[in-house]
Amino acid sequence: MKYEEYTIEGRNAVIEAFRAGKPIDKLYVLDGCQDGPVRTIVREAKKHDTILQFVTKERLDQLSSTGKHQGVLAQAAAYEYASVDDILKRAEEKGEPPFLILLDGIEDPHNLGAILRTANLCGAHGIIIPKRRAVGLTAVVAKTSCGAINYTPVAKVTNLKKTMDELKKQGIWFVCADMDGTTMYDLDLSGPIGLVIGSEGDGVSRLVRENCDMIASIPMKGDIDSLNASVAAGVLAYEIVRQRG
Repeated sequence: MKYEEYTIEGRNAVIEAFRAGKPIDKLYVLDGCQDGPVRTIVREAKKHDTILQFVTKERLDQLSSTGKHQGVLAQAAAYEYASVDDILKRAEEKGEPPFLILLDGIEDPHNLGAILRTANLCGAHGIIIPKRRAVGLTAVVAKTSCGAINYTPVAKVTNLKKTMDELKKQGIWFVCADMDGTTMYDLDLSGPIGLVIGSEGDGVSRLVRENCDMIASIPMKGDIDSLNASVAAGVLAYEIVRQRG
């Protein structure tokens, strides 16, 4: 298993991490802060025997990588990446055809965090990311995911195309987002599916695109020509949800 240490910042993110049973080593709280949400977090920390430190705002700012700690910052022992098999097992346990989201070169942590949040809410069984030229599970990702990082497994693979080939043998069909594709409403997106989303600038890489069974475009009526990667992921994910019924 691969591990990546990270900090959890912001009140909601920290509360969700405690509630999800995330192993938290240490909690830093702004000294003198006594409001309700912070008291709840301190109570959770004591319940879980977490080391608790009351510190100055300067110290919190120093520890923070998002700049939005809201007076609370936790250090998690580690985030454990899942395996692709873990994700498939999750679908099997739920008695559902697999629904995976594959990210080809997403480098913006805010996009990964937002996609994690969408994946959780639309019932995707997990996310697959490549090891290279892609953001991992950083503090910014954890905060932007609003707690989804604790519930939706993320697998990190060496080669996205090879992983897709292995998943195809298990009956999974792949659809990628591209402006030149078929309108998403005209495609059959039900059944076992992998949704592939590319990076903001370059989109889905040629090799991965050629390995997809379907190419979906999102109808657009405005004056600009593309959607933010996390928004495109959300739109297509919910069309998959609609078709899965």
